[in-house]
Amino acid sequence: MNKVALPPRQPLPDAQAWQGAMSDVGLDWVGMQGIALPLELAGKPLMARVNAGINLRAGSQGARGIHMSRLYLALDELTQGELTPQRIADQLHAFLASQPENSDRASLHISGELLLSRPALLSPHRGWKAYPLEISASLASTLTLTLTVGVPYSSTCPSSAALSRQLAQQQFQFDFEHSAQKVDQQQVINWLGDHGMPGTPHSQRSWAWVTVTLNERETALPVVNLIDRIEHALGTPLQTLVKRSDEQAFALANGQNLMFCEDAARRLYRMLRSQCSHRAFSLRVEHQESLHAHNAVAELSWREDQDAA
Repeated sequence: MNKVALPPRQPLPDAQAWQGAMSDVGLDWVGMQGIALPLELAGKPLMARVNAGINLRAGSQGARGIHMSRLYLALDELTQGELTPQRIADQLHAFLASQPENSDRASLHISGELLLSRPALLSPHRGWKAYPLEISASLASTLTLTLTVGVPYSSTCPSSAALSRQLAQQQFQFDFEHSAQKVDQQQVINWLGDHGMPGTPHSQRSWAWVTVTLNERETALPVVNLIDRIEHALGTPLQTLVKRSDEQAFALANGQNLMFCEDAARRLYRMLRSQCSHRAFSLRVEHQESLHAHNAVAELSWREDQDAA
């Protein structure tokens, strides 16, 4: 086989470092989006999509662009153990240290779905449920870290429930108004079993989206704790595997937790104010209507400096 003679090895050109024609124009953010990374969160695997970037400072002698490969290589550190606030902060510092001449701000955005095993309401069974989440972090003079979780639940309309109860009253009155004898308990029980629901209230799958700004002292990302508190506050989390006893218990939970979207938003607000110690939070609830072709939505937010005002 003939050997090919290669020219002497030369340094590779670095086009990013060349001075650009408009290097006096800085960029607020430049980086990569949609990087696939296998992460670990709450002891569970998280197939994540990551956005990583820094700013590019302006200067007459400034660089044309950043070295994105340096950011990509630094991201591997996130895969080496449990995802924590400290590990995220270290990552952002590494971004800045990789090209200090160009940047003084860094950001990281992580999204994915966390799979959690959830018990049935009554039967001895469990199933898996996926919770979408986002983690956003930025570093300039200080670190800002936010956690967003999405929690699906069921909502039954209070107005529809009241109208359904009225229909049951009217139907009962109609069926027994000509009865010559006093209606006994067994007749009422039989009627309820056969005709007691002439109309049913409408329910819908709903979503609660909660974003919390973490305090500097947080040592772990409180994702499971936050999900648990949201589900407990609402009272009607969506189920996984259900037997008939679980389905009946779910119907009872819906009947005991009638709520408009305004009610759901206020429940979450009270829970977050009383049970969580975050710097700020915002929430959005979406009742994806079965009655209407549009959704019912409520939003609410709070930050700690509001109490000092």
